[in-house]
Amino acid sequence: MSPLDSPDNGLPRAGYTPGMRGPLDGLRVLDLSRLVAGNTLTQHLADFGATVDKVEPRDGDTLRGWRVKGVETAWKVHGRGKRSLSLDFRHKDAIPLIRRLVPGAAMLVESFRPGTLEAMGLGPEELLRIEPRLIIVRISGWGQDGPYSRRPGFGTLVEGFAGFAEMNGFADREPVLPPMYLADTIAGLTGAFAAMAALREVEINGGKGQVIDLPLLDPLFTALGPQAANYRLTGRTKPRTGSRSTGSAPRNVYRTSDGGWVCLSASTQRMAERVLRSIGRGDLVDDPRFRTNEQRVAHGEELDAIIGAFIAERSLEENVAFFEAAEVTIGPVYDIVRFMADPHVRARALLAEYPDEDMGQFPMHAVSSRFSGTPGAIRSPAPRLGQHSRDILAEHGFSTTEIEAALDSGLVSMPQEATP
Repeated sequence: MSPLDSPDNGLPRAGYTPGMRGPLDGLRVLDLSRLVAGNTLTQHLADFGATVDKVEPRDGDTLRGWRVKGVETAWKVHGRGKRSLSLDFRHKDAIPLIRRLVPGAAMLVESFRPGTLEAMGLGPEELLRIEPRLIIVRISGWGQDGPYSRRPGFGTLVEGFAGFAEMNGFADREPVLPPMYLADTIAGLTGAFAAMAALREVEINGGKGQVIDLPLLDPLFTALGPQAANYRLTGRTKPRTGSRSTGSAPRNVYRTSDGGWVCLSASTQRMAERVLRSIGRGDLVDDPRFRTNEQRVAHGEELDAIIGAFIAERSLEENVAFFEAAEVTIGPVYDIVRFMADPHVRARALLAEYPDEDMGQFPMHAVSSRFSGTPGAIRSPAPRLGQHSRDILAEHGFSTTEIEAALDSGLVSMPQEATP
């Protein structure tokens, strides 16, 4: 067993800080979303102190089903810092219950197929009537309107449609989809920013609540950069070039003598010249094939062969040390084991252990944005399904009798062991 597989692996024991004030303290978010985009959005808000009330169906958020050896790893990461209310959405009293949760909420996040919220009697006009300052974030695959709005909205379809897969991979192979939920994650990050911008309009500018139409498609297409302009200029679509860039050169991954890989990027003229001089090929700086960035990109295969031959004679560590001494931008290609063991990762506490009922200690990424005055923190582990049903209802004015009736009827539920 690798020492990193053990709870005693030297990673920081970050612990929980439930009493720490965050910059979003007092912000209440009603999360009706499912899957990654919505959970990523509200996870970032929770990390900075927002109270995120997650309303889940009786069988839980879909992420709870993404288990590894029986452990809900995806949910534990993206559900952290939230509270869970388990609701039978088919129950006749489900919609009236949700209505009572809306007053006082700053944001509502949902990811139903477009039109579903309206069919539930909870369309934006009705929600804004109940809470005029509400920010409503509507997550979908393709947007709330347009001819494809009713299509299934999985990130995989968007990653193909937006052009990412077609430009990813190698020229002699099939297009390559990302091995993780790229479209969802980018949408979640974009949505967190958009929601806070809309909140500022309400709280600072005296504006009204509004709807944010957040498709998975639009943020991913934005992240692909100037593809449309490049096509108009050249008449060519971006080819698949593996790890080589079509914007700057040299830029690629290179095999080392011990079977490892390093990644090198020289996106400025000075850095490209430094690379060539450091490997003893200063003569190539004025070579017509490599004199400018545009010329280097056009002759990228030849340039990679020259650099790759030099790197192949040295181990991964030797290459990193050599090029860092030459002030060349190079780094190792890591897997998760090497990443977790790296001294920089440990010193910065990028990954930390948190108490967990399944694993004892659960490693997950720490809060990524570091505030000097009011830092974010993981304030609680991801909740069990329905763990906070009773508390959330009580906070919204439900009487003890109403709460017991909701539990008895199956309208809401709590974990077996948590029920008094």
